[in-house]
Amino acid sequence: MKQLRNNVIRAGLGALYFSGAHHLLRPLLSGVGAIFMLHHVRPAREAAFQPNRHLEVTPEFLRATLCHLRSRDIDIVSMDELHERLVEGRFDRRFAAFTLDDGYRDNLHYALPVLREFDAPLAVYVASDFADGTGRLWWTALEAVIAKTDQIDVQIGNSALRLDATTIAAKQAAFDRLHDWLRALPGEHDLAREIGALCTAYGVDMEALCRSLCLSWAELKSFAADPLVTIGAHSVSHCNFAKQAEDIAAQEMATSRARIEQVLERPVLHLAYPYGDRDAAGAREFALAASAGFKTAVTTRPGMLFAENADHMTALPRVSLNGNYQDARILPVLTSGAATAMWNGFRRIAAA
Repeated sequence: MKQLRNNVIRAGLGALYFSGAHHLLRPLLSGVGAIFMLHHVRPAREAAFQPNRHLEVTPEFLRATLCHLRSRDIDIVSMDELHERLVEGRFDRRFAAFTLDDGYRDNLHYALPVLREFDAPLAVYVASDFADGTGRLWWTALEAVIAKTDQIDVQIGNSALRLDATTIAAKQAAFDRLHDWLRALPGEHDLAREIGALCTAYGVDMEALCRSLCLSWAELKSFAADPLVTIGAHSVSHCNFAKQAEDIAAQEMATSRARIEQVLERPVLHLAYPYGDRDAAGAREFALAASAGFKTAVTTRPGMLFAENADHMTALPRVSLNGNYQDARILPVLTSGAATAMWNGFRRIAAA
């Protein structure tokens, strides 16, 4: 099903490009700017089984994106300046911001050098457990589990299942099923228990995985010293805020912010909601982020920025730079706003 969705999206982007419709729609749909969302930036991996491929782009594709924005005379700004332009209504020039979620080490080694070439600011949203080296990158751990075995034995509810993982297609099907099951579990303790059991059964060290992929506090302190870099909060444990009691969700926001501020000795004014879709961030979470004093908070809901977003600073949409669609030809489509408008049913604002 996910592969079918990817194919449909790819076909839709191609249709917009080859028809030239994005040129006609740009004046209506491109808005005043955009926030680009990334996770990993690193050289392409050769492994055939990469179910999390959508979460990584190559340095070359990031460079192509920056070249495209410069060619269209779009300003690349920090999240602080983006906030100022929205609040003050300064829309004489279109603008874009780059945001990277989770705090991966490759953001320092691969993303920053490319962004420096263009004097382009970036915001990196850090889950503080990841910086501690104790976080659960459960989607990456699940990939590691399935990659190393030919079958998965798992208990889902009252059913003991044996999932085939002998081929790449079978591994992908197993990943999709288990990913959806884990994501739908009622609480973080349930998720921790189940992914922990899988990692134990198949010999995957989740903490070692976290330490190998995520920036430590010492690295983050050095990273944050670069004038192009803004560090934002991304919760303590990368939990789904919407599944937490209100006081726990508020505590996750506040504690993450406080831990980052303590180490970096600077204010943390920007937040990214973990997962960030409608199932993870809604009106309650938007209000909590505002009450916590964040200047902005970003979702993973697709969309361009419009003047009206100034009234919804803790419900900002983003444009995903998705590893499944690393084709420079789609960049004019993405910046036209046509693709996200179609996804949103041509609603300019989705803040509920």
